[in-house]
Amino acid sequence: TGGAYGTGRRMPIKDTRALLTAALSGQLAHAVFRRDANFGFEVPVAVDGVSTKLLDPRSTWVDGRAYDLQARKLVDMFVANFAKFENHVEGSVRDAAPGIRVAAE
Repeated sequence: TGGAYGTGRRMPIKDTRALLTAALSGQLAHAVFRRDANFGFEVPVAVDGVSTKLLDPRSTWVDGRAYDLQARKLVDMFVANFAKFENHVEGSVRDAAPGIRVAAE
């Protein structure tokens, strides 16, 4: 959190445990989610015991534009890698693939 590899910090173990506990206990079934703009997956807005800032990685970076650039780079890397397998999966898998939608825009 808080920056690119080498500048940020690892996710605190207490927060990782709280997220896993929420997922395994069914707590997330009742959570409110937002859609990640870069990858398209659902992210809980709040989880007991976890700072809401950690649930929005961009907010942990000092420079939001740097986060946006790094996120875009990661999306592009995913899209390039997925292209190797795209013809071997069903359309529903392609449609669910994070970043494919963003890369086409």
